[in-house]
Amino acid sequence: MELQGRAKVASWCLQLLVAAILAQTLFFKFTAAPESVYIFSKLGIEPWGRIASGVVELVAAILLLMPATVTLGALLSLGVISGAIMSHLTILGIAVVNADGSSAGGLLFTLAAIVALGSLAILALRRREIPVVGPILFGDRR
Repeated sequence: MELQGRAKVASWCLQLLVAAILAQTLFFKFTAAPESVYIFSKLGIEPWGRIASGVVELVAAILLLMPATVTLGALLSLGVISGAIMSHLTILGIAVVNADGSSAGGLLFTLAAIVALGSLAILALRRREIPVVGPILFGDRR
């Protein structure tokens, strides 16, 4: 079932926001920026974790921009960003302090939270497009 009116506009705004956040971090992951290398080294998954998460985020961003695959993109982005949030909460801290002592002051965590909330909102708006589980999770019985 296709969204109409405000729900469609809201979904597209959220899709663009989430895809843009995911896409803007790719440069740092794929060019092995020192901050990115530091984060994934601290997690013990450098370089394969950095590259793999970048690839998954790229795929999620693309899927979010294609009407037929929006819910898949939102599910994928929610999954990958959940790992990032858990890493911040358990190992990295909210404000990651790099090896040189610099910090973005929690910006990465904030962006991860925005991606998670945006992905959840997209899934809520498009709950009827999620096979079987969507209506159960979001309380919409067909």
